[in-house]
Amino acid sequence: MASIALKSFVGLRQQVSTEKPHYFFTSQSQTKPPKKLKLQVLASKSSPRLTNRNLKVAVIGGGPAGGAAAETLAKGGIETYLIERKMDNCKPCGGAIPLCMVGEFDLPLDIIDRRVTKMKMISPSNVAVDIGQTLKPHEYIGMVRREVLDAYLRERAKDNGAEVINGLFLKMDVPKDGVSPYVLHYNGFDGKVGGVGEKRTLEVDAVIGADGANSRVAKAIDAGDYDYAIAFQERIKIPDDKMAYYEDLAEMYVGDDVSPDFYGWVFPKCDHVAVGTGTVTHKGDIKKFQLATRKRAKDKILGGKIIRVEAHPIPEHPRPRRLLGRVALVGDAAGYVTKCSGEGIYFAAKSGRMCAEAIVEGSENGKRMVDERDLRKYLEKWDKTYWPTYKVLDVLQKVFYRSNPAREAFVEMCADEYVQKMTFDSYLYKTVAPGNPLQDLKLAVNTIGSLVRANALKKEMDKLSV
Repeated sequence: MASIALKSFVGLRQQVSTEKPHYFFTSQSQTKPPKKLKLQVLASKSSPRLTNRNLKVAVIGGGPAGGAAAETLAKGGIETYLIERKMDNCKPCGGAIPLCMVGEFDLPLDIIDRRVTKMKMISPSNVAVDIGQTLKPHEYIGMVRREVLDAYLRERAKDNGAEVINGLFLKMDVPKDGVSPYVLHYNGFDGKVGGVGEKRTLEVDAVIGADGANSRVAKAIDAGDYDYAIAFQERIKIPDDKMAYYEDLAEMYVGDDVSPDFYGWVFPKCDHVAVGTGTVTHKGDIKKFQLATRKRAKDKILGGKIIRVEAHPIPEHPRPRRLLGRVALVGDAAGYVTKCSGEGIYFAAKSGRMCAEAIVEGSENGKRMVDERDLRKYLEKWDKTYWPTYKVLDVLQKVFYRSNPAREAFVEMCADEYVQKMTFDSYLYKTVAPGNPLQDLKLAVNTIGSLVRANALKKEMDKLSV
């Protein structure tokens, strides 16, 4: 297949260079950009050396992004503060993590509720396709509860020297120069339940905003808005015989009934299933879509009892601004959730770690002040690494989530073993899976055929609806 040149994607910026950058995504491999002259930026070397103290950094938000950032900072010699209000955070999240995250972030296996090795993709007409036949014996998708994962990452950051504060971040005073501190205002709770907390302040040299889609840190740096989806999820305790069906199986439902622009899911947890859906375009109808998702899975969750109801906004693309001065955004606050799949946990943790690494490197392990040029290294590295992934998934969502016939075509494609291998390899290891040219050609023909059939079906359905 011919290479497809990918143009700029909203919110993600190509690295600035004297040459015009060209990134290509091919069916066989990712073409390497042309070699450039290595330019060494010595921003930290010109920054003042700190005396009698180490660099102070506050991480706002204690999810995967905040926990990973705080741990990396503390390990790197930074005086680290992590501020989180909800220590029992139960974000309405499917909770799926790729296999590479388990090893890359050294996660203990006992925090993984289920190892999913099978997945059913279910079309609008309830045609079910079994996915997972290409997985190797040791491969799986991990299912976690956010309150368990988040607490573990925060505790590990604390064990490495970070100070974890139970507090609600309110606002910050931004300095007018490059060395004066940021003054953070927050309500401290010290584990107390209820009440408004005690008003406190904290002075730091830099701030990492990991405080989610409704980020107050983002507002403080005028980061701009983005489209967002509403995710709605119910945790349902089902009978043991029903739970056995979901032992290592997850389900995804597509169709206008469950979501006009996303999908519904049934994901297994420790002793219950998470049933949910999401939408960007029809937020007011989210409960109707959730009811339809439950209806689709009715026979398999029969006799279940709802034990928790959750809802939360999910960003649809990166914010226009993700960095200003000595303040950077990571995770949902930055808008790092992929379209089509809605994946965000791995990218949150990865962005938190990458941002912290840039601060540690720029400050020479906390011995020097940092500036915007140091933090910008994180953005440049992030965009270069993940820009193609976001763009490709954005295109897939626009092509296959636009109508029920297109979704039928999408599910039909998922039955192809080659598609499954490429998809799972890319998801599990967060790399561009190398393809087979002949198989790629066959896939292209099949894709076109599926879309042609989908369009023909849509025209016939439109005639019937007149």
